[in-house]
Amino acid sequence: MSVLICDAQELMRAGLRTLVDGQPDLTVVGEAGDGETAVAQALLLRPGLVLMEARLPRLDGIAATAKLRAALPETRVLVLTACDRDEYAYAALRAGASGFLVKDAPAAEMLVAVRGVLRGDTMVAPSVTRRLIDRYVTGAVTPVADARLDVLTDREREVLGLVGRGLNNAEIADKLFLGETTVKTHVARILAKLHIRDRIQAVVLAYESGLVRPGG
Repeated sequence: MSVLICDAQELMRAGLRTLVDGQPDLTVVGEAGDGETAVAQALLLRPGLVLMEARLPRLDGIAATAKLRAALPETRVLVLTACDRDEYAYAALRAGASGFLVKDAPAAEMLVAVRGVLRGDTMVAPSVTRRLIDRYVTGAVTPVADARLDVLTDREREVLGLVGRGLNNAEIADKLFLGETTVKTHVARILAKLHIRDRIQAVVLAYESGLVRPGG
């Protein structure tokens, strides 16, 4: 899969290029040091994935993400930032990013996020997910029973509850004594049955419906 790297720091771009190009299934097709160039390069190269720094000159990474996603809906964006500030994560997801990751994440974690986003998953650190929900959902919305949950099996409701608490597939599998592939199948069925796009929407629904409570 083709990857476009967008970061204001040349050294960071070089490091990301080395990491990505070192993988047999990934290829860096271009670089950009500011938001306007990032959008222009994406329109020209049409990469499968854009690694987008949140804070870019000329046009910030969040605005660039929104502009890019509007023009190229098939291109996915993984936003990178120097810190996991909630407002950056929330703005990135609202702009259409498929993931949010801290730039100093270990190489293995970075690659997991890259491949997850390319598969169509939403990749956000569980800690960020929990804080986003606490700040933007549970503090402002009174839980209301949602009839859509009636279509789920007991196991699927259980899995949805754990997704709502910010657990990834491996953690859910460990907690429920299931295979990770089985958990992935459950999550896919949950999304399909509830007619929602990704795990973030699943988390919001879990809290808004009262299936998961803050701190519960």
